[in-house]
Amino acid sequence: MPTWHSLPTEMKIAVVQLLPIDDVKRFSKASQGMYTLCLPITFKYVKLNNVEAMQAFLAHVPTAFYHYVHRLEVFTMGSLPTNAAPAEKAISPRTDALVSLLRDCTNLRQLSLKISGGLATHVIPYFSRLDNLKQLSISNEDSERDAPISERLVVSIAASVPNLEELTLDRISRSTLHAPDLINVYPLIPLVAGDDNIDDHPELGSALCLPSLLRIPSLKKLTIRDTHLGDSLWLTTPPACHLEAIDLSGCSYETDDVNSLFVERIISAIGPTVVEASLSTAILGAPFARPSSTPFKRLRKLTISPYFPIESVVDTMTNLSGSPIDTISVQCFADDVADIRSAVKDFLSLRIESGLEFHQNLTQINVSVAACDMKPGNGAEVIGIA
Repeated sequence: MPTWHSLPTEMKIAVVQLLPIDDVKRFSKASQGMYTLCLPITFKYVKLNNVEAMQAFLAHVPTAFYHYVHRLEVFTMGSLPTNAAPAEKAISPRTDALVSLLRDCTNLRQLSLKISGGLATHVIPYFSRLDNLKQLSISNEDSERDAPISERLVVSIAASVPNLEELTLDRISRSTLHAPDLINVYPLIPLVAGDDNIDDHPELGSALCLPSLLRIPSLKKLTIRDTHLGDSLWLTTPPACHLEAIDLSGCSYETDDVNSLFVERIISAIGPTVVEASLSTAILGAPFARPSSTPFKRLRKLTISPYFPIESVVDTMTNLSGSPIDTISVQCFADDVADIRSAVKDFLSLRIESGLEFHQNLTQINVSVAACDMKPGNGAEVIGIA
């Protein structure tokens, strides 16, 4: 009868990969051989919750193990060394720690950066070495007014990743270099000044504004949340990418109508290739209702986010009747369930009254209660469409 020790290494690895990570850690303590066998699984996903955790990882984990890391989540909040008190130096310890990680995590596939306390520009070149990185997320965990993260920084970072396919940005601030029209103008959008020290990008040059993200050829999915989307260059920047999925939400400093205008403007530029879309703003434009004029000519899956104005749900789903949508997912918070159900009921009644050509491809509507992290929670309801 074969024993564990007689099994081929490939079979042992296959077994270990099926175990929960806590069991893998216990398994790795059985022997030196098991420890070595479990290394790729143990370090495949690393989550560092603060600066102290980053520094501990760098101090105690051999750099030879870094290439096992495929997915990395980094939170840069935490106290700084006492010798880093001056404001102009406060960013460096966090950035230096991140640089040390990126320098040797050469096999990264997914990277999530939750930034607190800012990020220095000398981190940018290290992203060009991450050939395997496909998914990148950058979010500002601080107030935009207190510690903004410049669009120029994140655009330069994203454009430096050689094969980036999915990009998520949260609470990124416009630069005065690219948004002079917003300076000292109500509603006083938080802006970043002094970011002209970011070097020109080899491909983008000095045009490090948010619309330049469309010039990343490999990009397939773009998510931008809680960020001002009013740059007029979204209309005139020729997309070099074929975006298949988008998730756009407006800026909390603008009105719902203004945010809707900005999002529709972006969709008019990138919509023709989009198959999946998640929206937090209403779609008001009449062209979306006609197959001949809608920018969403390939849209199959529509997601309504929990922050979407409930009073606009029916109008938006109606206005998108020009797209070949087959699935609509409506996410809402627990307090809004009754109102969302009523809105879906009104939409279904309208669909019956409007005839067979109105949303003729629609087969399913999903209603789910979102948790605080905006992920669908329990209580999902599926409505089949005959």
